[in-house]
Amino acid sequence: MYKYGAKWTATDISESQIEQAKILSKGIDIDYYAVSTEDIDFPDNSFDVITACQCFWYFDHEAVMPKFYRMLKQGGCILVLYMAWLPFEDKIAGASENLVLKYSPNWSGAGETVHRIEIPDCYKENFELVYHEEFTLKVPFTRESWNGRMKSCRGVGASLTEKEVAMWEQEHRKLLEHIAPDEFDILHYGAIAEIRKN
Repeated sequence: MYKYGAKWTATDISESQIEQAKILSKGIDIDYYAVSTEDIDFPDNSFDVITACQCFWYFDHEAVMPKFYRMLKQGGCILVLYMAWLPFEDKIAGASENLVLKYSPNWSGAGETVHRIEIPDCYKENFELVYHEEFTLKVPFTRESWNGRMKSCRGVGASLTEKEVAMWEQEHRKLLEHIAPDEFDILHYGAIAEIRKN
């Protein structure tokens, strides 16, 4: 949306994620803030659109919904975006996910299926669901990039010790050598929900 004239303000709870985003967006005018969603405090009527990509379910919605409502201009909207691999439909994704579960059996990110984004009840008085869509897509990977993607999931990188991550990674690389070509697609689904300020 930036190339069509959108002015962006970006937030993330992680300072290291913000630093990475600055590297990836070099030359693009974006204001970055390392702050949790619950602690954002922009002026009233600041934004036409607020996006939440891969993060909406982690919010304290009772706390952030009134802030979103206040910060949005009249008729403004929240776009909730989500994408996940499909382990039951994709052999490589399923085998990789099973390996994560071997090391992290309580990982809650396993077993995704295509479904609508659920909007918490606290939004219903001040926002209206005006659009939703769910669709499948093929995302290209190499063995190296898929290994990195799986390593970054919270069932591995955020949950295991350094030694366990190294063991998981070695086993995952060996698995990919047996089941994956050098380049391949992983079946994902995407979902979007648009809720508009009343």
